[in-house]
Amino acid sequence: MPLEWSSCPPELLLVVDRSGGPPLRAQVEHGLRDAIRTGRVQVGERLPSSRELARTLGVSRGLVQECYAQLVAEGYLVARPGSATRVAARAAAPPAATQPRRTAARPVADFRCGVPDLAAFPVQDWLRATREAARTMPTADLGYGDPRGSRTLREVLAGYLRRVRAAAADPEHIVVCNGYAQGLALALRVLAGSGVRTVAFEDPGSPATVVPCATAAGLRAVPVPVDEHGIDVAALAVTGARAVLVTPAHQWPTGVALTPERRLALVAWAGDHDAIIIEDDYDAEFRYDREPVGALQGLAPDRVVSLGTVSKSLAPALRIGWAVCPPGLSDAFTEQKLRSDRGTSTLDQLALARLIESGRFDRHLRRMRAGYAGRRGVLLDALAEHAPGVPVTGLAAGFHAVAHLPAGADEHHVVTAARARSVGLYGMSTWRASGAATPAQLVLGFGDVGERAIAEGIAAVGHLLTGRP
Repeated sequence: MPLEWSSCPPELLLVVDRSGGPPLRAQVEHGLRDAIRTGRVQVGERLPSSRELARTLGVSRGLVQECYAQLVAEGYLVARPGSATRVAARAAAPPAATQPRRTAARPVADFRCGVPDLAAFPVQDWLRATREAARTMPTADLGYGDPRGSRTLREVLAGYLRRVRAAAADPEHIVVCNGYAQGLALALRVLAGSGVRTVAFEDPGSPATVVPCATAAGLRAVPVPVDEHGIDVAALAVTGARAVLVTPAHQWPTGVALTPERRLALVAWAGDHDAIIIEDDYDAEFRYDREPVGALQGLAPDRVVSLGTVSKSLAPALRIGWAVCPPGLSDAFTEQKLRSDRGTSTLDQLALARLIESGRFDRHLRRMRAGYAGRRGVLLDALAEHAPGVPVTGLAAGFHAVAHLPAGADEHHVVTAARARSVGLYGMSTWRASGAATPAQLVLGFGDVGERAIAEGIAAVGHLLTGRP
C-alpha cells in the first residue's frame, strides 16, 4: 500500500558522489530508477517535490526537474498538474516466477485454547478511554515515570482486585508488566536472586512456558501432579522447591478449582518452607455454575505473587498485566522491571484505568460472560448429540473444556484425523511435562469459535471422539 502524506513532503534517501564520478544528473536519475525497480518506492507512492529533493541533495531544482521529466518520459513516474509526482503503475518490477501457492482450506472450527473472542474486543470503548486518557494526562506522564507503572492504574487495579478478586492489593506493591510472560519472568528472576533454586509447576500445566523461563532465571523446574482437587501439596513438599506456580481459580488446563483444604495446605507449605507461591489468576472473571473463587493472594499476601492480565478479558495484543507482590519482594520486583524495559506504555495504562473506572470494563465482562456461556451450552449440546458418552469436565469457568476419550483411544490419531477434516483439536499431551498421551484427553477451547462453528466442528469429528468408524 502506498504511503499517504499530509502537506509535509515525504523523504527519500539518495546518495550523490561529488568526487569525480558520473554527472550529478545521471546519478540522481540512476538513484530514482533503482529505488523504483527495487521497490523502495512503491507504485502510486508520492515523491518529494523537486524543491525539497534539490534542497536535500544540495543540487539545483532545475536538475531535479529534468530528472523527473526524463523518468516521466520513460514511464517510471506520473506527473499531473496540481498533483504530486508519483510512481507509475507500469513501473513495478515484474514478479519473480514462483510456484502457484496452495490456498489452505478454511477450517470448519479451530478449538484452540487460551484465546478470547477477538472479534468482541470493545473497540469503541477502548478508543474513548484512550482519548480521555490522552486529553487529561499530565505532561510529566510522557516521561519514563515509575517503573512500577502509572500510579493511577495501580490504584484502580488495587480497588478492582479487592472488589472482584478479594485480593489484599496495595498500589505500592503492584508492578505493571507487559503481559503474563514478562510477569512470570520477573518473578522467577526475583526468586533466583533471593536464593531460590527450584520452582515447581502443575502437571499438566504450562511446561513450554515455565521451563524456559525458569532456565533463563537459573532455576530448576519440577512438575507436580494435579488431581481433581488441584495440585498435590504432599507431592510438592518432597520436591525441595521453595516456589511453585499454580492456577488455583481454574487450573490450566484441567479446569479444576483448588479446593479450600488444598488452599490452606498450600499456604501452610509456603510458611513451613519459607516459600513463595506464584498465582496465575488468568481467567477467574468467567464463571458459570459455581460461586466466585477469590484470589489465593488474599489468604497469604506475604507469600503469594499474584499475576493477572487483560489478555483473556480484553485481548492479548494489549500486553498489559500486573503483579501483586509480597511487601518483601516489591522493591526487587521493581528493580527487575526497571532493568528489563524501564516501564510499560503509560498511555495504554491510563486508558485501561479509564476503562475500569468508567464501568465499561465490567459491562464488557458481563457481555462476554453471557457470550461464553452460550458457546459452552452449544458445545455441550453438540457433544451430547454427536459424541454421546464422552465425559466433559472443567466447564465451571473460563472458555475451555476437557473431553475424556474412551479407554484405548489414540489421542494423536484423533487430533491428526480431525485436522484432515479441517477441525483443529488439541491433545492434553501438549500440556503434560512428560508429553504422555495417556489418558487420552482433548482440551477444547471455545473462546474464539462461533456457536455455528462449534456445532459444525463437533458434528464433523464426533465419531472420532467416541471411536466409531
